[in-house]
Amino acid sequence: MKLTGSNKQILALAIPIMIGSAAQQIITLSDSVFLFPKGEDDFAAIGFAGVFYLIIAAIGYGFSKGGQIMIARRAGEDNEEHIGPNFQAMVIFELILAILMFLFIRYGCPYLFKIALESEIVYEKSLEYLWYRSWGLFVSYVGMSFIALYTGVARTAFIMVDTIILGVSNIILNYGLINGVWGLPEMGIAGAGLASTISEVIAFIVFIIYVLLDKESKKYKLFSRFKLDFELIKTQFTIAFPIVVQSVLGLGSWFIFFAIIDNLGERELAKANLVRVVYMILSIPVWGFCSAINTLTSNCIGQKKLDMVLPITLRTSILTLAVTYLLMIPILLFPEYLLTFIFRYGNDADLTIISESIPILYVLWGVLTTFAFGAVYFNALSGTGATLQGLKIQIVCIVLYLVYTYSIVNFFSKGQVWAWAGEMLYWLIMFIATFWYLRTFKWKKINV
Repeated sequence: MKLTGSNKQILALAIPIMIGSAAQQIITLSDSVFLFPKGEDDFAAIGFAGVFYLIIAAIGYGFSKGGQIMIARRAGEDNEEHIGPNFQAMVIFELILAILMFLFIRYGCPYLFKIALESEIVYEKSLEYLWYRSWGLFVSYVGMSFIALYTGVARTAFIMVDTIILGVSNIILNYGLINGVWGLPEMGIAGAGLASTISEVIAFIVFIIYVLLDKESKKYKLFSRFKLDFELIKTQFTIAFPIVVQSVLGLGSWFIFFAIIDNLGERELAKANLVRVVYMILSIPVWGFCSAINTLTSNCIGQKKLDMVLPITLRTSILTLAVTYLLMIPILLFPEYLLTFIFRYGNDADLTIISESIPILYVLWGVLTTFAFGAVYFNALSGTGATLQGLKIQIVCIVLYLVYTYSIVNFFSKGQVWAWAGEMLYWLIMFIATFWYLRTFKWKKINV
């Protein structure tokens, strides 16, 4: 399919991806909401373990981006016979990767968390959650291959449907397994991990059924004899590896941020997690448009319409900011009312955390404004294939971000309001650097 980059087409492509790309955020959000009434320890632990698992999920998602960019390029060239082999190479690699990540969570996390966390109870509860959560990696990683395929060919409608199924399943199972209702055991934070894994299995099965029934996908020969094409795997790896490192560094810096906040105590960590939940909700539109711009830029380059890349990126950034503001305004104008409504279902919930977190929430106005432009331009850069240049830019941004955050908390004792302001610094530098690079047109020389 050849794309034109009109506002209507950008929205048609981005809105389903917007919901679909938020799968892990929806799960972590659901876990946080249902664990909030269980106390500060559970809420702090899910904040820490949830961010860590997002890093693990980002590794699989990042590698699928290599396949998505190549599939989008082939779609732009009308070279459909090469879409199936690219998909197969992606699935094989994701399965191998899932095994490695599963082993790392089981045997590496106890040592890593011991170094990162001072609170023994947060340490134990984080591992308890991940023990059950790790089983979902296999279906999660392979499922990302299907999402990358349908995003690459710009047929994103079912991604939204499947994510809704995932979210509803997770909410129902979370309520049952965390609280021990409907004859289910009361498992607390472990129940959140098990509920998330089961919901991912359900969503994966539904997606497989859809693909098998989808007549349009048959022309790609997705399930013809699987061939271990090392050349394709190598090419996808070359494109995706910088993206994966970017994702790990980006979320890893957030992981370190939570470790820094942990030094201030469980209550401060719980407040940080509450702000993170709001940030995740408000960032859903941004990540949807980011995935869309990956496909749009790669597809345009496949059509040899290189002059469309910058105008489409600007148009996508403006749409991203508009949609984000529509979601942001009611939440940030009435934060206490809306957050109390979300978290008050448990009678034992300590709602004073919400009122204490409101000053931090106001910082998100500036964060999300810079985020909308910085993230979209950064992902447009990835869509061109210049992923190594993107990695260099991100390393600079992360170093500055971590130096700022550590100094603010440990040397200047300014608290979380100033610490969260570091997100604005991060995305502003990201936008300036990627905008400058895209304007140089050096990416025109990159072949995918």
